[in-house]
Amino acid sequence: MGARAGKLEGYARLGPQFSIERYSDKKMEKIELVINKRIPVLPLRGIVMLPGELLHFDVGRAESRRGLNAAADSDGIVFITTQTDPRKNDVAGDDLMRMGVLCRIRQRVNLPGDTIRALAQGLCRAVARDFQTGEYMTAAVEAIAEVASGDDALREALRRRLCEAVSEFAPLTNRLSADAVERIAAIPDGGALADAIANVVATKAGDRQKVLETTGETDRMRLVLEMTLKETEILRIDRRISQEVKRATERNQREYYLREQVKAIKKELGETVDDDAEKYEERLREKPMPEEIRKLIEKEIKRLRDLPSGSHEQPQMRNYIECMLELPWEETTEDNLDLNHAREVLEQDHYGLEKVKKRIVEHIAVARLTGKVNGQIICLVGPPGVGKTSVASSIARTLGRNFVRMSLGGIHDEAEIRGHRRTYIGAMPGRVIAAMRRAGSVNPVILFDEIDKLASDMRGDPSAAMLEVLDSAQNFAFRDHFLEVDYDLSKVMFIVTANTTDTIPRPLLDRMEVIELPGYLEYEKIEIAKRHLLPRQLEKHGMSRAMLTVTEAAITKLIRGYTREAGVRELERDLAAVCRKAACEIGDGKSRVRVTPQRVEEYLGAPRFDDHQAIKEDAVGMVNGLAWTSFGGETLEVEAQLVPGNGQVILTGKLGEVMQESARAALTFIKAHATELGIDLSEADRRDIHIHVPEGAVPKDGPSAGITIMTAVASALTGIPVHSDLAM
Repeated sequence: MGARAGKLEGYARLGPQFSIERYSDKKMEKIELVINKRIPVLPLRGIVMLPGELLHFDVGRAESRRGLNAAADSDGIVFITTQTDPRKNDVAGDDLMRMGVLCRIRQRVNLPGDTIRALAQGLCRAVARDFQTGEYMTAAVEAIAEVASGDDALREALRRRLCEAVSEFAPLTNRLSADAVERIAAIPDGGALADAIANVVATKAGDRQKVLETTGETDRMRLVLEMTLKETEILRIDRRISQEVKRATERNQREYYLREQVKAIKKELGETVDDDAEKYEERLREKPMPEEIRKLIEKEIKRLRDLPSGSHEQPQMRNYIECMLELPWEETTEDNLDLNHAREVLEQDHYGLEKVKKRIVEHIAVARLTGKVNGQIICLVGPPGVGKTSVASSIARTLGRNFVRMSLGGIHDEAEIRGHRRTYIGAMPGRVIAAMRRAGSVNPVILFDEIDKLASDMRGDPSAAMLEVLDSAQNFAFRDHFLEVDYDLSKVMFIVTANTTDTIPRPLLDRMEVIELPGYLEYEKIEIAKRHLLPRQLEKHGMSRAMLTVTEAAITKLIRGYTREAGVRELERDLAAVCRKAACEIGDGKSRVRVTPQRVEEYLGAPRFDDHQAIKEDAVGMVNGLAWTSFGGETLEVEAQLVPGNGQVILTGKLGEVMQESARAALTFIKAHATELGIDLSEADRRDIHIHVPEGAVPKDGPSAGITIMTAVASALTGIPVHSDLAM
């Protein structure tokens, strides 16, 4: 900041009558000044005037115009200083720099809009005091004399160095001509020389005010020399940058011109003009990606441009460039880790599956604490139709991520996972990269469906290639043969599904957390049908709830008599059949259809399955057995009957090897404990034991039937009935 309020020290003041010598046009001009009164003050905004300078400026404020006219009408002397805040319009003495310049008004011209353009010549430094405002601002002004410092040798050395510096500065700018440099170098006075150079070199108001307030001759010469050297270096750097930009621009223009010539030549020859390279370059400029990938694609685009028209490499190269440009490299979606939102979405999409829902919420809760969603690979295992794929879709919707499903069923070629090398005709990326391409972000949810149905042959083992995809210690640098660069899969959340874990290779299964989806119970199927399946089928068939009503008893009839499954696909198909039958009735004129259990039989025919009933009365040789099935469980009877014979065991009912062995083990147990059971073995040896399990067309096997068979045989041998409410 410049000097404002307070007393200024260290300046040599001139008296009220003094003369100033100024070197102008190669001769010394002596100006006689007499200051014995208050003089007008002209404040300038953002402009600092220096002694010896000729300055044009516009005066717009009424107060300043009156002061300028009053000075011009008398001796033409004014005091010009600078505002501390150029934004202020109404200023007082405290808003002005106290150090300024005494000037003589050489010219004034009235402009339109109450503005005066003035030409002033700076005479000498001066300090103002006692600012007063009236018709115009005035101040008592004291002229400041030059303060000599240092010896003559130092001043001469600084003067020569200043002349050299301005000679180096002049060629780098258009502010100084060669004649102006000669005139400045001819100024003998060191202080005046410094002012003249500062008028050209110093462009910032702060730097010019600093020069103005430096009254010591050698100090000012040092200051101006430092400014000149700094500005010279800046101009050199600026010129070098400008030249580099100019060369790059000229090179680009030359390449563009040559490419246009090539297009024109190809057009004349009747060849197809290909603008794909320009389109790829434009897409590349807008695509966020790592710098090394960008350079690789630029190289491929240049190769494409250089290829001759009709080259067999063009299609393959275009496929590669388009794949690289469409792949997400840095695009991400923001994860929604709100646990309440997750619970709400899962409850909306699925009924039941409490264990699965809790595990997913736990996964999101851990991600909320760690800040990372990726981690353990979730493997959903269960029979068809239980909702494995839809659960994965709900997880993606919960997190707010893009979702891509990829089926692995029947894949037997490793190249399906890792891609083909570009040396082959028809090469393409693997399914993993294709899934990322469809996802459009680096952190999607990718579902690998039916991973238990991967196959292998002489073309490789896809399950081994999947290890690199699913292993978090490797997938940050997954390498597809088609891309030939590392691709980061570590931000992807992988979910896999399978019907059974038996056919999943051990190393692959070891990297997954298995969550069982065993199937739905009857009451769960009823709720799923009411909440999800029936509304979906009504919408699909163009009906509303007012047009078609399906009672809960009818849904129960469908479940018990027409479907035997773990999931709900067959149930949905039967509901669709009911909707079609109802649509026919509505088309015949009915406005509303109500489906009851009786109407279900009319629509779908006789039930396909019987509702199996357990034994109602105690009976000899009849025992209830408990069997596990893929759609839940049921009871079946084991019957044992003694017939005349020689102690043989007859097994019927399409029993597996394990159940046949269980029957033999049961007979051995009975013989070993005959005394305890009260069985006469001599009588048993004269009889054959016939063991039968009903529903002979249905294969039955398992290790848990031994106790049931033993009880049935013991009951037959002892004649003691078995309780009908007992099952094994």
